[in-house]
Amino acid sequence: MSKRTIVTLPGDGIGKAVLDETLRVLDAAGFEANYVEGDIGWEFWKSEGNPLPQRTIDLIAKHKIALFGAITSKPKDEAFDELSPELKEKGLIYSSPIVGLRQHFNLEICARPCKTYKGNPLNFIRRGKENEIEEPLVDVVIFRQNTEGLYGGVEWTNPDNNVYEAFMSHPRFKKNFGKVPKEEISISTRIFSKERTENILRAAFDYAKKYGYKSVTLAEKPNVIRETSGMMYKMALKIQAEDYPNIELWNTNIDAQMMWLTKNPENYGVLVAGNMFGDIVSDGFAGLIGGLGFACSAQWSKDGTAVFEPTHGSAPKYADYEISIVNPMAMVESACMMLDFIDEKEKAAKIRKAVADVIEEGKVKTYDMMKMRGKPDVIKNGAASTKQMADAIITKL
Repeated sequence: MSKRTIVTLPGDGIGKAVLDETLRVLDAAGFEANYVEGDIGWEFWKSEGNPLPQRTIDLIAKHKIALFGAITSKPKDEAFDELSPELKEKGLIYSSPIVGLRQHFNLEICARPCKTYKGNPLNFIRRGKENEIEEPLVDVVIFRQNTEGLYGGVEWTNPDNNVYEAFMSHPRFKKNFGKVPKEEISISTRIFSKERTENILRAAFDYAKKYGYKSVTLAEKPNVIRETSGMMYKMALKIQAEDYPNIELWNTNIDAQMMWLTKNPENYGVLVAGNMFGDIVSDGFAGLIGGLGFACSAQWSKDGTAVFEPTHGSAPKYADYEISIVNPMAMVESACMMLDFIDEKEKAAKIRKAVADVIEEGKVKTYDMMKMRGKPDVIKNGAASTKQMADAIITKL
């Protein structure tokens, strides 16, 4: 049987460090693959004016499965300033390559699990009725619509006349913004389509049914954002009633949800939301299980193209340290999601058990797990390096 080919996308900053260590873990677990590296990220923006070169798109189109490290994104003016001088007259505008990947391959379904590891010193705790310390079990999976909403990229600053007039035709826009000079207006749109909204809702309900979760919570804002959140809520009601009657549908406003997740996180199972709110609530739940160092994700399309990535950023301030200190757990967990996706579930379970054993044993901890500030001297003060944490997982394997 021929080996599967996996496209690796180190990206920027700490992306290469966590990806390299994760590949070692995969190898130790017995996963055999050919890895081909794709170019993506800030350096290619600066040198080529394109952070997502066509050659990388072609690689993913051919091989379907990618492991992604992290990228750096900067505001429009800063991005322009860092372009090579010969590119500055070409009218180039930076856009996030990971958002570009999602939209190009229609990676519309995004799943972000957040699950407590026993013994993690960063787990969420609270005080109970008799002032006792409680450590509730968090076992949540957030399904985030990945290609639409506020991340759709339909935006204007000083909009063209045809765009401006179209907005002026809406009575509320005319009333509230009609006297604002056009050149002082910036507009971002929040667009939901019925097909993709139904797809993310069904993905959430299907997952809940498959893995025995009793509820799906819609975390949106239909009482205020009536057209988009309202449409999603109406569709969720219909889908649940017709096809998933044994799974409860809970409707929460995103702001209230962020409060409740720190009051009773154990009550929630599967959550579903649009792009921005899904991003927000997944980071909120990640904070309850140890932070972004433990936050993994998968995103896929109907044709089987999938990209797996930690949800943390590129952390450029750590990238130049002589010894990498960052926690590789989120990248390792993202690789486990990849293994699940390609039906290598036994190897995924094996790695997850090794990770759990390392955390519960408590002998090897990265700086975040020791509640240190991320300084170069944390290794001297007892924190494990990125490599040492990977070594510990490999030892358990």
